[in-house]
Amino acid sequence: MTYLVNSDVAITLIGGGPVEGGLLAQAISLTGLLVAADGGVHRAQDLGVAVDHVIGDMDSVDLSKVDGPQMHPIAEQFSTDLDKCLRSCDAPYFIGVGFLAGRLDHQLAACHSLITAFEKQVVLIGEDDLCFLAPHSMTLDLPIGTRISLFPMGEVSGNSTGLKWPIHAYQFSPALMIGTSNETDAERVELTFDRRRMLVILPVGFLGDVISQVFDG
Repeated sequence: MTYLVNSDVAITLIGGGPVEGGLLAQAISLTGLLVAADGGVHRAQDLGVAVDHVIGDMDSVDLSKVDGPQMHPIAEQFSTDLDKCLRSCDAPYFIGVGFLAGRLDHQLAACHSLITAFEKQVVLIGEDDLCFLAPHSMTLDLPIGTRISLFPMGEVSGNSTGLKWPIHAYQFSPALMIGTSNETDAERVELTFDRRRMLVILPVGFLGDVISQVFDG
């Protein structure tokens, strides 16, 4: 497959939602390229950060104020700008900022993008939390008492060790059974799922742990 951006290093994606400068700096320190999803380019500009590429339908971009990044317009309106970025870029993993703040519908759409781009390793980070799509199996070493939420984006079941409330007895679905506000009761958490439909939500301070322990790139 041919990508608009093909990178050997991780990519930070910046969206059009509110972005805290320190959070963007943290993401950039762990990656090698900054790609803006449409109007995210102006969020970066406001923080004095140069963008390498802009991908989207350009409906939120003032082209008269953008000079420097490579522009990749994609005109269709059937997918979000985050969808467009993820399907147009290849990298070991992606860190998304500016997607877990601001409008709720945009946040929900960003979570949906994690499912549609299930073959990519993507973690979205906000001021308080991070969110990623669980692989079929994963292990994380976390302090006992760490908040960990599981939110299904479809029907999914699984098994766990190291959680205060084990998940093996439940069939999860967004309309019937969710798994928010769980916590660890051991230093090692092991999770397995029968399909890739479960979002994992953790405090944002564990970003490095997710990258090093869950992502394989």
